[in-house]
Amino acid sequence: MVTIRDLLRVKGDDVWSVTPKTCVLDTLIVMADKGVGALLIMEGSRIAGIFSERDFARAIAKTGQCILDHPVGEYMTTQVVTIEPDQSVEECMQMMTREHIRHLPVMEDRRLIGLISIGDVVREIISSKESTIDTLENFIEGRGYGH
Repeated sequence: MVTIRDLLRVKGDDVWSVTPKTCVLDTLIVMADKGVGALLIMEGSRIAGIFSERDFARAIAKTGQCILDHPVGEYMTTQVVTIEPDQSVEECMQMMTREHIRHLPVMEDRRLIGLISIGDVVREIISSKESTIDTLENFIEGRGYGH
């Protein structure tokens, strides 16, 4: 069973964040520079929220105006779902599907240790399935086994 901790070992534990007072434009610039679809909104070491591309689109649709100079704290999602590092990748996928989210902060002992995206999870699941298929093909064709 592959865990979130295993995924972080491969992916790395970089977490990009801004504060609630950061303007939306600066938040989007960080997202673009880092090539990520969401940023954590931090107040010190505490997660205040998360801001995603989806949050941005919904904010514009709701307000009908340009919000680029507003503080990101006005538009962030404040109910942040988290995952623990020893949970499985399958549990992570189920949680993301159930909650309709694409990013999960990883918390250990109430401390942020990473951020997992749906892309990270899908890549791992595909890799795992390909490995299983290769093993089964080798077994069926008798490759790598003594006769």
